[in-house]
Amino acid sequence: MLTLLLTMVVGLLPWSGVAQAHGTIINPSSRAYQCWKDWGNNHMNPAMQQQDPTCYQAFQANPDTMWNWMSALRDGLGGQFQARTPDGQLCSNGLSRNNSLNNPGNWKATNVSRNFSVQLYDQASHGADYFRVYVSKNGFNPTTQRLGWGNLDLVTTTGRYAPAQNITFNVSTSGYTGRHIVFVIWQASHLDQAYMWCSDVNFV
Repeated sequence: MLTLLLTMVVGLLPWSGVAQAHGTIINPSSRAYQCWKDWGNNHMNPAMQQQDPTCYQAFQANPDTMWNWMSALRDGLGGQFQARTPDGQLCSNGLSRNNSLNNPGNWKATNVSRNFSVQLYDQASHGADYFRVYVSKNGFNPTTQRLGWGNLDLVTTTGRYAPAQNITFNVSTSGYTGRHIVFVIWQASHLDQAYMWCSDVNFV
């Protein structure tokens, strides 16, 4: 019981600890971050099953996915993102422990316009070699389909960013309406570490 309590307390303090010292997209919120933000302090509430079934299944599958929302990284991909990340595993960054993030469903979506900003929170200030931002193609349904590479349009590739805890950049799109996934790859600068996330959005 004490071990469980300590685990829960640590999980509620994601701003500290070596294992946590990475980052995620906080706007539009990545799936794990959104679930942690909405339910991290209330994750035992049975109402989650009815009010937010996608987050509920994620917490049931592995609560650590949400507690460690900063740590969805893979080492040594050498830029071979597509070759080494199978279709259907993009939202988990190919990490089996985070497989629940790949499941389609009514994930909470952030309203965005055709021109929107992407914000990374990076506790350890790694900096970026670049970001790649994709939007799911028109006709793809994130509530019923797992995301594959063929479902994506590349809309932005950035340049380098100096180390900072907060990095924000603008994305311009056209022709998207309604529900989509914004898929972001962050190639960190300090090591060959790649992060990939899905953020659910609603173009309005």
